Amino acid sequence: MIQINNLSKSFNNIPLFEQATFSIQKGEKCGLVGRNGTGKSTLFKIVLGVYTPDEGDISFPKNYKIAHLEQHINFSMPSVLKECLTALPENLQDQSYLAEKYLSGLGFTDKDMEKDPKSFSGGYQIRINLVKCLLQEPNLLLLDEPTNYLDIVSLRWLANFLKNYPGEVILITHDRFFMDQVIDHTIGIHRGKLRKIKGQTQKFYEQIALDEEIYEKTRVNIDKKKAQLQTFIDKNKAKASKASQAQSKIKQLERLGTMDKLLDEQDIKISFAYKEISSKNILNVNNLSFGYPGKETLIENLSFSIQRGEKVAIVGKNGKGKSTLLNLIANELDPNHGEISFHNNVTIGHLGQTNVNRLSGNATIVEEISSENSELGNTGVRNICGALMFTGDQADKKISVLSGGEKNRVLMGKIMAKKTNLLLLDEPTNHLDMQSIEILTKEIQDYPGSVLLVTHSEELLRKAATNLIVFHNDKVEFFHGNYDHFLEKIGWGDTQIQETKTENGSGLSKKERHQKRQEIIKEKSKILNPLKKEYDKNEEELFNLEETLEELNLKMEEATNTNDQINLMEASKKIGLTQSKIDEVLEKVSTLEEEIHTIEEGFQAQLNELEW
Repeated sequence: MIQINNLSKSFNNIPLFEQATFSIQKGEKCGLVGRNGTGKSTLFKIVLGVYTPDEGDISFPKNYKIAHLEQHINFSMPSVLKECLTALPENLQDQSYLAEKYLSGLGFTDKDMEKDPKSFSGGYQIRINLVKCLLQEPNLLLLDEPTNYLDIVSLRWLANFLKNYPGEVILITHDRFFMDQVIDHTIGIHRGKLRKIKGQTQKFYEQIALDEEIYEKTRVNIDKKKAQLQTFIDKNKAKASKASQAQSKIKQLERLGTMDKLLDEQDIKISFAYKEISSKNILNVNNLSFGYPGKETLIENLSFSIQRGEKVAIVGKNGKGKSTLLNLIANELDPNHGEISFHNNVTIGHLGQTNVNRLSGNATIVEEISSENSELGNTGVRNICGALMFTGDQADKKISVLSGGEKNRVLMGKIMAKKTNLLLLDEPTNHLDMQSIEILTKEIQDYPGSVLLVTHSEELLRKAATNLIVFHNDKVEFFHGNYDHFLEKIGWGDTQIQETKTENGSGLSKKERHQKRQEIIKEKSKILNPLKKEYDKNEEELFNLEETLEELNLKMEEATNTNDQINLMEASKKIGLTQSKIDEVLEKVSTLEEEIHTIEEGFQAQLNELEW
């Protein structure tokens, strides 16, 4: 068991997380989530001993072994296979079949295994490091963005491997669908707090939303009570007859304390401006063929058309020609054979893998976005900058000082700057966190124009793609139908994801569980909301009655002191009635509280059944 005790870490006096305490049990698979910059990779480095926490500690069992995905490339062997074998423990050096198995799962052919590891692209070199990490057979695997550069087939293999790995796993990835296939617990960094819950990411974010809703309601109620108390104090503190009562209210006010309003968290805002087009047919591709000189043909006799509003995803293994096809349609490459034709009024927005290289290092963000549409004006350009979280002076930063993720957002801003009706998007989710990917996915769904996109995100495929272009089994073809239809009819020749779909005790697929969960949550709100309103109403009435009772007790005290029998009897009668009413309302509050608690427990039990 790993035990994290009161862990705190800050940079430049800005806390990332404070007083974090939780444990990771044997065999647990944990997803680590949080917005970019909240401290996920920092936590990894603390676990690895690279960083020292400001406070707290992490304890591990004796002889506990940790391995992590190394982003640094340092190869010394002449072949991929021999390089990977260096990671095997000494007593397992002769078991090369393990390395071959992992390499094959991540897309390496037998011929690839004999090649120089330095001859591969950066993405495949990271895969070699991933194999070396897996071969160490550690107690704990720390994987920071292992899905980068992986294609769908490799992602499915890795998800199945990690799910069945006997040790512990902590996983960082922007691919929420992949994460949820693997994990049984979620660790989240949110508003400077680190917490762990049992279940997948959706359950974590639902819990966060519920906690913040309760916090906000409590804060509003406290502020309301404080305002009422302050009004009473201001009104009565100068009156001798009510000085003691005002003093009592002051103490009440102090006990209530202060709850700060939660600040809205900043999200990027993506909005593609649409240019109207009357034609139903947007793009025609006829008998398209292409291959680079001296290399095998990537695309042969491909024909398809794209209609207005259609969302088509290009899918398949890496290196098969997905980005090449997108670049052919963007007119950045010339086909060997065939024809690509557009309707006259088509306006394209292109997000390509190499487009970053075309940004001018000396230009500012404002200048780059403005260059796409001179009619926008300074206000329009800065609105786009702000939407992509380049606010104020940040929008005047030079392109040369930006990170890869920031440059990607500039490219997105250039597309947003002009009206389009056809988007060509190559891996648009790169460098985005989970929240930003959800925003992008929704915008692609809602965009009235047509979209042709390359993606390995199965969640984006399921939500946005209406048809597919599939690179599979050494050919490319247009598939009429969505991604689930493709998996059902053709598939990738594996069963990993299907197995994980129905592994829960409910016997439902992930999609069915998600739908059922939403139905349960909707029904829960429908039943609980009226009860909670009634509870709040009675609680408010109780507060007012208690104030009235205090005032009556003071009147009774004054009447007793002055021997005023009439007011004494009147106050006594009213006190009896008020106390009776208080008892009645207290009974209602108690009954409602118990009823709400019972109903919440019942619905939570239903939700838990869906998880296991």
